[in-house]
Amino acid sequence: MLEIKKTRVESDLIGEIELPNDVLYGVQTARGMENFPISNFHVSDYKHFVNGLAYVKKAAAIANFSQGLLTKEQYEAIVKACDEILAGKHHEFFATDMIQGGAGTTTNMNANEVIANRALEIMGHERGEYKFCSPNDHVNCSQSTNDAYPSAIHMGLYATHLDLRKHLEQLIASFETKAQEFSKIVKMGRTQLEDAVPMTLGQTFNAFASVLKDELSVLDHASKEFLTVNMGATAIGTGICSRPGYAQKCVEALSEVTGWEIRLAEDLVAATSDTSSMVGYASAMKRLALKMNKICNDLRLLASGPRCGLGEINLPARQPGSSIMPGKVNPVIPEVMNQISYKVIGNELCVSMSDEAAQMELNAMEPVMAQCCFESADLLMHGFDTLRIRCIDGITANEDRCRKYVENSIGVVTALNPIIGYKNSTKIAKEAMQTGRGVAELVIEHGILTKEELDTVLSPENMIKPVELDIKPRK
Repeated sequence: MLEIKKTRVESDLIGEIELPNDVLYGVQTARGMENFPISNFHVSDYKHFVNGLAYVKKAAAIANFSQGLLTKEQYEAIVKACDEILAGKHHEFFATDMIQGGAGTTTNMNANEVIANRALEIMGHERGEYKFCSPNDHVNCSQSTNDAYPSAIHMGLYATHLDLRKHLEQLIASFETKAQEFSKIVKMGRTQLEDAVPMTLGQTFNAFASVLKDELSVLDHASKEFLTVNMGATAIGTGICSRPGYAQKCVEALSEVTGWEIRLAEDLVAATSDTSSMVGYASAMKRLALKMNKICNDLRLLASGPRCGLGEINLPARQPGSSIMPGKVNPVIPEVMNQISYKVIGNELCVSMSDEAAQMELNAMEPVMAQCCFESADLLMHGFDTLRIRCIDGITANEDRCRKYVENSIGVVTALNPIIGYKNSTKIAKEAMQTGRGVAELVIEHGILTKEELDTVLSPENMIKPVELDIKPRK
């Protein structure tokens, strides 16, 4: 009976390592796993990043084959291995930590080794028989980590952006649905947490939708930079170890395999040390996070109480709110979105500081920048879905409470100001504050307006938009 080997030995310039024979990665991946047990974030956690690596390696193989640098057998096996990865296979072997020294060399070699070993199997060879298909000489042909790795990040983050956009659009639609549902419910608007002027609850929720909708174009603009890559730059942008025309051929192939309009950076030396595309997208996500934070703070305030707070809306009850206070229910879903926002804001700072750390012809801090961007996008997507499904869709309004606040608010006098004049408005407001009585009843009592005239001025449709009324004060 043929004995199946349980291990294989691979070597590099440091020495030999014995590997389990059932893993597709090789010696340099194993060294990276030993050297960087840093975080709980691994390349395999981000499917779009793994796919980005496969896109880049497939495009490089296409270009290299066209220039006669790969045999037909090697080319077809590498392409098939990449296609399998793009189909969701072998991701578990992308086992390196996202945060690592070496400017991404460990991750690049992880991809090279996985693809080479799978290609060897396809060609009918054993894993580790690199003379037939080498991680360095064939899968990494005409490349350096310094162009393949950032280009893969770009591909992965652009695909992630497309997903993030969909999740945000769904959340916006949820707010718009609630805006329509609450369009006839009058409430008090507030500035500096003090009563301002009336509005509808629908306007409040429509404003939430609108400020988020604005961020779609901001994210789109920032994401466009990911479609510019430095493939063909190799080590520092000079293209050493590649043939003339390779860079353009590789980028054309990358456009073909992704279906996106990829372009080659104009100055490859500049592009190889420039990580500003991640800064731009991290900043766009930070903008979005800041808006989400404000919205969730507002939801918590509007639902506060329920009896001793504003209590204008009811958030769905998701779990008991206290281990000691019976009956207490907390706004746990907006709270978790708040925390996600803080994390995204913190990640943006990390990306900015890492970008500043670029030196000479490379930025060695790309790994943590990539991790922060992928993590922020994932957190936002999970947060959007949780907020939408477990909170926004189930919000109900306390219409009577909203109306009572309007009727009792001194802020209503602002709506009367254009009709009865500033002097009368000030007089009524002062008396209302001193006596605790309502503005409406004082206006009628002082004979400034009739009840019918007052009802017209204070009707919902006349309080929430610019109007012109032919009503004159009697005093």
